[in-house]
Amino acid sequence: MSRFWKIVLLVIAVLFVFGIGYRVLGGGKKAGGGPAATANGGGAWGENKEDSDPVPVTVVAAERKNVPVYLTTQGTVAAYNTVTVSPQVGGELLSVNFKEGQTVKKGELLARIDPRTFQAQYDQAAASKRQNQALLATAQSNYERSNSDAYRQFVAQTDLTTLRNQVTQYQAAVAAAQATMDQNKVQLDYTRIVSPIDGVAGIRAVDPGNVVSAGTALVTLTQLQPIYVLFNLPEQQLEAVRAAQSAGPLQTATLDRAGGAVVNADGKLQVVDNQISATSGTFRLRAEFPNADKALWPGQYVNVRMQLNELPDAVVVPAEAVQRSSASDFVYLVKPDNSVTLRDVVQGGQVDDSHVVISKGLQAGDKVVTEGQFRLKEGVKVNPLQPGQAPPAPSEEQLKAAGQKRGGGGRGGRGPR
Repeated sequence: MSRFWKIVLLVIAVLFVFGIGYRVLGGGKKAGGGPAATANGGGAWGENKEDSDPVPVTVVAAERKNVPVYLTTQGTVAAYNTVTVSPQVGGELLSVNFKEGQTVKKGELLARIDPRTFQAQYDQAAASKRQNQALLATAQSNYERSNSDAYRQFVAQTDLTTLRNQVTQYQAAVAAAQATMDQNKVQLDYTRIVSPIDGVAGIRAVDPGNVVSAGTALVTLTQLQPIYVLFNLPEQQLEAVRAAQSAGPLQTATLDRAGGAVVNADGKLQVVDNQISATSGTFRLRAEFPNADKALWPGQYVNVRMQLNELPDAVVVPAEAVQRSSASDFVYLVKPDNSVTLRDVVQGGQVDDSHVVISKGLQAGDKVVTEGQFRLKEGVKVNPLQPGQAPPAPSEEQLKAAGQKRGGGGRGGRGPR
């Protein structure tokens, strides 16, 4: 290659490197101007503007109220009385006089067993009694006549003793016949099977026409009014329960498992068991409910809420106001200038499904945020709203400013390209 061409190639290479450097330097100036423009009228200004806009949040003031203290657990409904009705004598079952699921009263006829055999035995005992009563009358007459003043001197003392013993013998025979008759009367009455309690009849186990023996189960009766609810509590709560019980009857309410609605609120704690389970570390309790509406049914699982006492003038806030971190519970407290600050709190128990007691960290009247906390941080300005209140619609000026802000951000974004 000649020297001329070497010089040409060298010049081309120098021009190429110079062009690249020029473009790089020119791009750097444009890139530097882009962010400056953005900061003056683009994205950075928008972010500062958004931070300065008050955040709409729902605010509720803490209030003081008397708060009942409840113990809540799960329990099981148990029948007040459960009786398996069985005949006490055997025989053919003539009739069943109840309907399954029917409410029956104490003494009401449930079934009948063929009474003819027992009626015959009763009639036989009654005849034996009348026979012995006749013999007794004859013996008494003979003894009274022989022992009278007119005949005593003609009757030997041995004969008088025999006549007196005959009277005693027939008196005993009459008493024995009466006892047999009473026993047969009881057996005859057993052929009429009656309800021993007020309750609800279950599904019958035997149909009419079957020959049953004594002890054959016919039906189970369950007393639903009143009714029991059995439940367990941890042993750590035993002293509190006993102390509250000594002050007066403890009111107990059962709660519907699904929605938390009160099913029965008029129950009373009846008994605390006399021992603690070594296996579970719990003790057993039983409450009694009138169950007037029959909402409680034996074997049913229910949530049990028992009131121990009452906290006077407790500070209460909605449960959704309390946020949780790894260190503690806290709330967003709204200050008089409508800025928020994080305030650590200590919960003192749950009031109901929607409110909690704050034992430390708040005073009555303090305003806390209940909705919109995810947009908040320390010192942010807020627009406090009442529960259920919607934030006001933006004005035309605000909409126009927002549109300009979006336009400026777009131009700023295109600058670097």
